[in-house]
Amino acid sequence: MIDSLRAAYDGSAARRDGTAKTPWKLAERAAFLGRLRDGGCGRLLEIGAGPGQDSAYFRDSGLEVVAADLSPEMVALCRAKGLDAHVMDFLRLDFPPGSFDAVYALNCLLHVPDRELPAILDVVHTLLRPGGLFFLGVYGGGVLSGEGPFDGDDHQPPRFFSFRGDEQLKEFARQLFEIVDFHVVGSDELRFQSLTLRRP
Repeated sequence: MIDSLRAAYDGSAARRDGTAKTPWKLAERAAFLGRLRDGGCGRLLEIGAGPGQDSAYFRDSGLEVVAADLSPEMVALCRAKGLDAHVMDFLRLDFPPGSFDAVYALNCLLHVPDRELPAILDVVHTLLRPGGLFFLGVYGGGVLSGEGPFDGDDHQPPRFFSFRGDEQLKEFARQLFEIVDFHVVGSDELRFQSLTLRRP
């Protein structure tokens, strides 16, 4: 599955880098930045960083940022923006424990099967310092449910998705984190679940 995802995102890297972010995504990002500033967070890891648009935003807002993505093409685009970027998948984030004040994961953990999500959340928990913040944003709930390829996916090869109900997603999160905020943006096939979590 990792090889398939890597190929899909390698092939779409330039297109995704040239696509402007929708206003609601900009608002989600800005709200998390506000929480980081309120919490005195200075060092952030973005996982599933894609072409680095969000990482560059956080860096330009004064944070020390590290970007990680499984796609070499995406990481090349991050580095072209002057970011400290690494080719890594979610289970092999090779950083010291407690080395980040915050982790940002926008629309990447929806590619993780339910059976593997607890292990990845444990990795994030380990990388965060106590009190650190974790933004976990995914599409899911409502009409979006189940695991497998998504009909109409515009990537080749088609990507794997795991869509979770609201309570299911929060239950995964509660195993290791405190829920600071949960809300939903949009509906139907664009229903987005936004969680801000804190490591106790």
